[in-house]
Amino acid sequence: MESINQIQDAIIEEFSFFGDWLEKYEYIIELGKDLPLIDEQYKTEDYLVRGCQSKVWLHANLEDGKVVFKADSDAVITKGIIALLIRVLSGHSPQEILDADLYFLDKIGLKEHLSPTRANGLVSMLKQMKLYALAFQKQLTGKNE
Repeated sequence: MESINQIQDAIIEEFSFFGDWLEKYEYIIELGKDLPLIDEQYKTEDYLVRGCQSKVWLHANLEDGKVVFKADSDAVITKGIIALLIRVLSGHSPQEILDADLYFLDKIGLKEHLSPTRANGLVSMLKQMKLYALAFQKQLTGKNE
């Protein structure tokens, strides 16, 4: 299993092949199309990420001590962005996710090329993923703080 930073470095390298942001957006949209489908039972209010302009449903399971994320969105770019976040964070321990510094977002220039509402949505998605990791970490360590 690659580390979070190895995955981020691979994404940075992939994005370096594209000449402009139109190509990068097309790639992000393609990534969204490959996102594993979330079960319909999780496409409810309870799983909606707050703070996103478009609808984003996010669900996580703890499998063998690793957090596995699934998500969907009704907007193609947003779906691609959550696909990137899942690619980086899914399959790692809660602690690794909590400790992760997601530098790839700045390195590929994503943050600066998003509208303010999409950038807020990105922060909300990330926050929700870290909250899941925190909840699972507490489960694993048996702490109820």
